[in-house]
Order: sequence, then C-alpha cells, then structure tokens
Amino acid sequence: MTQPTGAGTDRPATLADIAAATGVAVSTVSRALSNPSRVNRETRERIERVAADLDYVANGHARALTSGRTGAIAVLIADVTNPFYFGVLRGAQQQSRAAGYTQILVDTDESGELEDQVLKRLRRSYDGALLAASRLSDRRLAALAQEIPLVALNRQTAGVPSVFIDSPSGVEQALEHLVSLGHRRIAYASGPRTSFSNAGRWRAMRRAGARLGVEPILVGPFSSRQSAGAAAAEAVLNADVTACIAFNDLLAIGMLTRLRERGVDVPGDLSIVGCDDIFGADFCNPPLTTLTAPVEQAGRTAVAMLLARLEESRLPVANSTLPTHLTVRASTGPVPDHRSDR
Repeated sequence: MTQPTGAGTDRPATLADIAAATGVAVSTVSRALSNPSRVNRETRERIERVAADLDYVANGHARALTSGRTGAIAVLIADVTNPFYFGVLRGAQQQSRAAGYTQILVDTDESGELEDQVLKRLRRSYDGALLAASRLSDRRLAALAQEIPLVALNRQTAGVPSVFIDSPSGVEQALEHLVSLGHRRIAYASGPRTSFSNAGRWRAMRRAGARLGVEPILVGPFSSRQSAGAAAAEAVLNADVTACIAFNDLLAIGMLTRLRERGVDVPGDLSIVGCDDIFGADFCNPPLTTLTAPVEQAGRTAVAMLLARLEESRLPVANSTLPTHLTVRASTGPVPDHRSDR
C-alpha cells in the first residue's frame, strides 16, 4: 500500500500529507505555503519543515491556469560572483520552493539601468520581484513598487517593502572594537558610490566616531570585488592609519593579499575588518574579523513578504530589520607599540 507521505514513495506529497503530519487543517497548510503572513510563525515553520522533508512541490501549472500567474519570482542581485548573495539565494529558494514558485535569477552587474530594463522586459515572466542591493534611485524604486509586487533587500526606501540587514549597527560595533584595542587613526575603505549599504555604513562609522572621539578617514570608492583589494590596500597605507574597516569581505580579503605581498603584518602593523562573513572569511590568512549577518534568513523573509503581497496587494508596506554582530578573528589586534602615541 502506498504510504501517505511523499518522501520515498511512489507518488508526490500533497497538502493533505503535510496536514496529516503536522496535525493542522489542509487550509492552514495552504495559507502557510502561499500566504505566510496569515499563519503564526511557529505553525508556519513546522509546516515548512515537513514540506521540505516530504519533498513537497506545489502544482504550479494548475495554479497558473486558474490564477493567470506565472508561478515565478524574479530575483535580481548586483553581482552573481559575490558569495554574499549565495546565502540570500539559498534562503529565497527554500521559501519560494515550499510555496511552489520557481526563481528567475538576474545579475544586474551593479547597474541600476540594467535592473530597470530587466524588470520591464521580463514582466510577463514573473509574478513579483526580489531586488537584492538595488542600484535604482529612491524615486525610481518607489515608482516601481507601485507598478510591480516587489520587496527590496538591504534597501530602505519610503513606500517600498523591505528586509534590511542592519550592518550599520555592526559597523559601530567594529569601530568600538578597534577603539578598545587602542586604535585612533581608522580608515573606511569605501565600496561603490551607487551602493545604499555603503553609504549607510560610512554614516554609521562617522556617527560612532563622533561618540568615541575619533575621526574616521574615508578612502575610495572601490569596486566590491576582491580584485579591488590591491588598490584599497595601497590607499589605506598612504592614509597612515593603524586599522581599516572595509566595505565588504571580498575587498578586505583582497587587501590582505596585497598587504602580505608588501610585507605588512596583519594585525601587527595594520588591523583589518570586513563585512558580511562570507564563505572563506574564516580561513583566509589571517582569518578575518567581520560582521556576521543572517543572510539566509533575509532571503526567506523577503520571499515570505513578497508572497504575502501577491496574495493581498492592499497590504500595508512592511519593513523588517535583521541584526548583525561582530565576529572577532585574527585580523584585528592592539595598536602597534610604535604607533600608540597617535
């Protein structure tokens, strides 16, 4: 006899199978997977776990016939080679797959113009869009939010639903950490001019600096890629500082490589802090002190928010903020003795 579950059986799992395994009504399972905001978190997470265990996939074709929807979500990211987005994509896919949606992945190459073009050209191919680190202007992003169901990740714009990873508070933690080690001349290696996150991190660093009695030094801007690390390292050395907070881990790791080539000891001569805690940050040389963020959770939350808007377009604009924390590793240390008088 066929088992009443989808995992390891001869038929796919159904909503009824999930309902039986979780002890809730089929209608509750349906709402949890298609309109997550209407189900309490504990129940929703239990249903999602069981759905994943049973390899449940919603019948998107049948839904499209009755609703006119595509069953697809467009996910736009600024740079597909940046490991930061791996976690975002993983979390987004877990949430969208559980609800029976597929993802259309687009690399916008840090271009707001390309981002805008893609959203227009592919409009008939997706139901809603997740914009990760959008490079669009606030005005354009707000206008699109009136035309298209969308959620922005790592962007805070009036009138636009968003999930924000609070890296500015993490930058303040990083500066406090460096000041506690005796550093007073501290640089910020800036990321791209068009990056909303970059501007927020620099503002947070200046705010924390005023509170702590230090004046951060801005160098850059630089690309967010590892290849820009050599130029960033040279600029930081020319700034005559004892520590640096980099826009992201890729830039910081590129700096470590160049500093090692120059014979600069990290952290003996110069302390380095990154941001994002990407894969590899803990086993580069030296392991990188960085801001750790709940990246997968951000992807899941953003898709859940988007699915809720697809089900109820009149929902009020929602915003979610996720905390970050500083993870201290070997790339930061006390200010060098010969620089302690600065």
